[in-house]
Amino acid sequence: MHSPLKAAALRYAAKGWPVFMLGRNKRPLANCPECRDIDPKHHDPQGCRCLTCHGFYAATRDPKVIGQLLISEPHGMLAIRTGTASGLVVVDVDPGHGGMASLKTLVAQGLTPPTRYVVTGSGGLHLYYKHPGPHTKILNSSGKLAPGIDIRGDGGLAAAPPSLHPRTRKPYAWADESTPISEMAPALVAACNQLEARLAVPAANGSTPVMRSAGAISHPARLLQTLLDKVHNAPPGRTRVTLYGCARGVARMAASGAISAADGQAALLAVGLAEGQTEHSALAAISGGFRDEGVTL
Repeated sequence: MHSPLKAAALRYAAKGWPVFMLGRNKRPLANCPECRDIDPKHHDPQGCRCLTCHGFYAATRDPKVIGQLLISEPHGMLAIRTGTASGLVVVDVDPGHGGMASLKTLVAQGLTPPTRYVVTGSGGLHLYYKHPGPHTKILNSSGKLAPGIDIRGDGGLAAAPPSLHPRTRKPYAWADESTPISEMAPALVAACNQLEARLAVPAANGSTPVMRSAGAISHPARLLQTLLDKVHNAPPGRTRVTLYGCARGVARMAASGAISAADGQAALLAVGLAEGQTEHSALAAISGGFRDEGVTL
């Protein structure tokens, strides 16, 4: 099979960037029946050899596996795993939420120096920077750094050229693929670190983070991870109901402004798929939890 998508995937892999496939709707692909049936406590998503299971855990640099990926999902979207796995951090500029205006401010502040970038199928931008290294964690965030500015770092992904945008059907395209990828500006690394600190202020007594009635949450990053871990550690046969309950908790976080509803849904969907749920079942549980908390996705 020879196609622009495959050629791009092989080119990215040669650069050391693990790639995987999303569905045409930009969502992770559902796990195979075998992965859905295996007890998650005895199944490592990162070590799973299935082609498309477990979202970005399926990302690979193996040319043979990439060829099989494209055969199995020829009409999907190509994605690059961000973070230390690829050495990349992507600044996603969303024009629909004020991203272009925010980008001007970031440029003026020295946070986003010139670098290689992608024009997305929705008219936005993906600015590619080098990850600062394994000793510095760059968290994913949505609109926290500035309106319309998302950060895709460790545990994240970026849809890659020449994928087609699911709504516009326009391709993602490199502005100039020969342009070097710049180091993250120290100011951007510092801003991301400050963002992480704001999302992770420990409770005074070191106890498990709690929801506050005033709407503020102590230590939301750890609270989110606690909820995701509950899904991961759910007893056999209880994954879906646990996912629903944790979705209600994440919905309350979204209502307080600690996380965007979209990021919360994406995190829950990823862990739901990793633990063997079908995309349909996981999305139904997540949507139900958000709906019952009065939060719109």
